[in-house]
Amino acid sequence: MSYAIPSVRALRANDDSARELAAKIGRFLLVMLGLAIMAVGLVTSVLPGHLGLPILVVGLMIVLRNSFKARRRFVGIQRAHPKMVFPLRRLMRREPEIAAVFWQQMLRMEKVILPGRYRFARKVRRWLHPSRSGSIFAK
Repeated sequence: MSYAIPSVRALRANDDSARELAAKIGRFLLVMLGLAIMAVGLVTSVLPGHLGLPILVVGLMIVLRNSFKARRRFVGIQRAHPKMVFPLRRLMRREPEIAAVFWQQMLRMEKVILPGRYRFARKVRRWLHPSRSGSIFAK
């Protein structure tokens, strides 16, 4: 029986490769979890209520933190379509502005769907904040 201590260099090589493999497997599992959460968010976004978008954002955050390819593709999409991606980026901040994003999206959807005379959100904002509604010099 030998009480000799094995070489540290030999143990380090196996340790590093095992850690690297565990990190890759962990990232893969987290990406799959993020994609599953995004699928749930996509399904719940068509249901009544606005629960789908926050769930979708959480899934997107998990995927973007763990996948280099997804992050690169997201940056490319952001550069190509900044107005579409900006609300998602605002929701992914450390302290998201949920009410502001919701209001902006509501105004945007209202503009797309309703003709000018039937839009109510803008009128509500002007009614709530009369000093902010017009130009800077309005009294």
